[in-house]
Amino acid sequence: MSEPVASEPVVSEPLARSPIRPPDPILVLGGWEVSGRRAGGPLTLTDCTPLTKVLVRAPWAGPAAAELVVPFGRARRDAAGVLVVGSGPGEWLLIAPPGLARDVRARLDDLTGREPVSVTDLTHGRALVRLTGQRAADVLSALCGIDLSDRVTPDGAAFRSSVAAIATDVIRDDIAGVRSYLLHCERSSGQYLFDALLSAGRDLGIEIDGFVAPGI
Repeated sequence: MSEPVASEPVVSEPLARSPIRPPDPILVLGGWEVSGRRAGGPLTLTDCTPLTKVLVRAPWAGPAAAELVVPFGRARRDAAGVLVVGSGPGEWLLIAPPGLARDVRARLDDLTGREPVSVTDLTHGRALVRLTGQRAADVLSALCGIDLSDRVTPDGAAFRSSVAAIATDVIRDDIAGVRSYLLHCERSSGQYLFDALLSAGRDLGIEIDGFVAPGI
């Protein structure tokens, strides 16, 4: 199991808290209360709720779709490093480092004048976790019925499914060639999903790894 790292006492007050309880040591990063724990094993679970999450809804074949480029069922980083996820027909989830919701929204402003476009900041209303490791698919398979093979859901695949019996957006977003999944759900389900993943990965040596900026 991972051991908490030593840290200086943090005196600043957090502006925001994830629905997922952070294990000690607790730090304040960009106004968010996060865990300072560092994992040493090959299979990790991280609470990434502090990441900026902006939902865009627009006609699936309109100017916004052409601007965002990413089709339904796929995820890709844009020139600014924002992960754009085609999370549904005419629906995109934009994921960026913490504190950038205003910047992401500003980039979308010119789209709203050309067609009906809805832009909603979901940062504080949703939970987001990252499961990383070569055995990550084994953990997720215990909770989800989707085929997670490279042939069906390769790096960059995005889908919405039941994970541990709750509706979850799943994005495969490998890190330096290591399999990794982002799982996005309602805030009220965040702790439940996190605990379910930990339980499913216990025999595989899963460890909690604290959030580190930029995180995406």
